[in-house]
Amino acid sequence: MTEATVDTMTYEEAVERIPDERPPEFWVGSLEELDDRLTELDRGEVDELATSPGGRSVRLVTYGDPEEFESRANFNSAVAARDPTKYADRSEREKPVVFFVGPVHGHEVEGLTGLCNLLSIMETGHDLRGREQSTLRELADECRVVILPCGNPDGLARFEPDSLREMTLADLEFWGQGTWADDGLIGWPDAKQRHPMTGDDVGFLGCYFNDDGVNPMHDEFFDPMGPEAPAILETVRQEAPDVTVSLHSHGYPPTFHRSKYVPTDVQADSRAVHREYNTLLAKLDVPRLNLHDVAAESGRPPPYFNLVSAAYHVSGTTGILHECPHGLTDEDMCDISHEGILDAQLALYEAVFRHAVEPAEP
Repeated sequence: MTEATVDTMTYEEAVERIPDERPPEFWVGSLEELDDRLTELDRGEVDELATSPGGRSVRLVTYGDPEEFESRANFNSAVAARDPTKYADRSEREKPVVFFVGPVHGHEVEGLTGLCNLLSIMETGHDLRGREQSTLRELADECRVVILPCGNPDGLARFEPDSLREMTLADLEFWGQGTWADDGLIGWPDAKQRHPMTGDDVGFLGCYFNDDGVNPMHDEFFDPMGPEAPAILETVRQEAPDVTVSLHSHGYPPTFHRSKYVPTDVQADSRAVHREYNTLLAKLDVPRLNLHDVAAESGRPPPYFNLVSAAYHVSGTTGILHECPHGLTDEDMCDISHEGILDAQLALYEAVFRHAVEPAEP
């Protein structure tokens, strides 16, 4: 069977395919490594937001004192009153607020690695490679920084490889979306055709899901099925962040996806960050995709509403959905080293902080 025709995989086969060479020391690809990083923090304040169905903590790290704001209404009521400041008047804050949401899909550990390196920068001024990151630290210190390193600890606990670099699309499908009971790979987007992912015909539960089979990116936001998405959105409501970044990964070069069901000027704001990000990636000689579009919603099937869309409707935040490459080996995938992946993550954070401190023209 050639790699192009792999459509079934057992758990034993999947584990056997994991490369013997482990990721470098700056890489964070497991709950145990995340726990180690969080116990080392001194400047950052760590809080537990929720407990996953598997009994694991969903934790938040913050830097910078919170600034109290008077809130007379929730965001959608304030908008209906034609005065969003009745929810939060961001112009009265001394510092902008930036919220990074780590992977809600447990196998997408590129964002987890990036955020743990950002934690190191916030603590020491150096990333986990020992490299000085004074520019990034200075920009971050001009903001209140809110970091949720992992948005789905159950999914992360299920992820054995620690990194998908030098693995294949079939491996990504096994660890990401899982299998049916007959060992058939579910794949994308079929993994979203059943939610929650439960039933006797489900085999290996992919890392997309918490232990109850809920994908936090597509929870039922008006009647939540899991604890992760509500905890994230409650943080958004309380913090009223200027920018909220949801970190994801795929096989292709780094890019943003357009936030759906939000005003076009908010989409344009995200596009401005995307433009700055692509400029930084070009300096690093990292592949990149074209800027995301700005568009009204239409079509059959309609565009999807997800956690990033919900974040806007809770707070008016500029939501960004970032996709980072895994470094897969398949043809047409983005060939990138662990170093390159981390550099792309840090470039993203720099672009976001720059925009928060001094917004660029859309």
